[in-house]
Amino acid sequence: MSMQKDKINKIEEKEAKILLKKEQKEKERLAKVKERLEKKNEKNERKETDIQSVINHFFFSKGFTLDEIKENSKKRRIIYSRFTRPAKELIELAGSCDKAKEAITIVAEWAKSRKLDYSIETVFKKWLELDKLKPKEVVKKPYFMNQLMVWSQVKKKWFVIDDGGEWLEFAGKESQIVWKIETEKEEEDKMKPKYY
Repeated sequence: MSMQKDKINKIEEKEAKILLKKEQKEKERLAKVKERLEKKNEKNERKETDIQSVINHFFFSKGFTLDEIKENSKKRRIIYSRFTRPAKELIELAGSCDKAKEAITIVAEWAKSRKLDYSIETVFKKWLELDKLKPKEVVKKPYFMNQLMVWSQVKKKWFVIDDGGEWLEFAGKESQIVWKIETEKEEEDKMKPKYY
């Protein structure tokens, strides 16, 4: 009876070892599969290089989103490779990716305020003036009933300029003065001669 128990115990031990080996192999296989999936995800979620980061920042400053940049690149509206060399040179000039992005931002604000187009090369051209580049100040002008107003330093009074160009003394309250940002179109319209 004890021999049979020994045989049964040996068989059970062998089966247990076989099961443990199978479990280990299964764990190893799962670990390899998991590792492959992680590598695949890493490839898909590749970290942006400094050059890509600078180019994308340039397009962000132009008002594009990342999806729009990708879509336009696929459709060949944006030739991404055209921007790699200037971006690399800008990083070298600036010393770091962050400083290059900062320079792009400064030039972008300056150019947009003056309604100018700009590229990465514009940053090179304005490099020596970066600390002096400031966005154009927005000038608000006073209006009363949609008529432009002017302050006379000599008389210390407000005057309203009517459509005929005549200066009329302002007799209202200062709370009635509306301050507006004059658009380019309005400026052009005022410059054109009026024919009656």
